[in-house]
Amino acid sequence: MAILKEERIGGQRLILGDCREVMPLLGQFDAVVTDPPYGIGESAGKAKTRTSGLTSKRNGETRYVRDYGNKSWDATTADDEVEMARSIARRHIIFGGNYYNLPPTSCWLVWDKLNGANDFADCELAWTNIPKAVRRIPLLWNGCMRVERHIARVHPTQKPVALMEWCLGFLPDAVTILDPFMGSGTTLVACQRMGRSGTGIELDPQYFDIACKRVDEAARQPDLLIAAPAPQPVQEGLPL
Repeated sequence: MAILKEERIGGQRLILGDCREVMPLLGQFDAVVTDPPYGIGESAGKAKTRTSGLTSKRNGETRYVRDYGNKSWDATTADDEVEMARSIARRHIIFGGNYYNLPPTSCWLVWDKLNGANDFADCELAWTNIPKAVRRIPLLWNGCMRVERHIARVHPTQKPVALMEWCLGFLPDAVTILDPFMGSGTTLVACQRMGRSGTGIELDPQYFDIACKRVDEAARQPDLLIAAPAPQPVQEGLPL
């Protein structure tokens, strides 16, 4: 199977294929920044609080919400794939790292969503091997989306571009970035905007096509997505 399709857009490389087969074909990277399956058993069809149909009302406002279907995108963890990715990169930022058997770290990145009960978790943790203390970013999903010109969430675990830019900010010396679970391509959009060279791997053809379109938009119209003013990260005194 290996590489089924490959697109080079802007400074980014997008690969359709199974990351277990593709990663051995790639060289070394400065960093891996990714959001693998957490293995908590949530499927897109069950995430009714955030994808309940074509419209959703929040704060009195009716807005379009994409239906992700019934794909089981989070049935199991991807332990082998995560270890493989770690082996070909020097620095690592891995969302959902608390669901994996990873080495102890002093630096967890904490995304405080400020969303209340409207998502499956009020915050998400990213494990890193960065030699810093715990960092927390309070970032409202809806606020990011308004700034990002009402771009709809097209993947169940899609992250705001501003969040991924914040993560990349902890890797100032990392030029080449790998995301083996590319999804809708947010990591590569952030790479394109920040002048990094990203490589993303995605198994689902539908999400691969969406990622290509998003990266292409970022490459052709760099002002299309305007990042929100960067929230000041909060340093926590105690590791989690």
